[in-house]
Amino acid sequence: MQIEVKLFALARDLAGRKSLEFDLPPPVTVADLRRAIAYSTPALAPLLAHMVLAVDQQYATDQTQLSEGCEVACIPPVSGG
Repeated sequence: MQIEVKLFALARDLAGRKSLEFDLPPPVTVADLRRAIAYSTPALAPLLAHMVLAVDQQYATDQTQLSEGCEVACIPPVSGG
């Protein structure tokens, strides 16, 4: 299953790119994808526990199932004032 993960803010900076692409065997959950991201891009590993993933523009839990062609976005924690 082909999955493209769009990266934003600090995640994009740490990865040095706008997106990551994965070819994972189904079934795939968000938790599986988090492990794949940590393995392929170690710079993002410390951030993953605090990062929210959105699937098709909806916040997802680690149990959310992914499907071919879904839109996945990694949203790192932000601070502001």
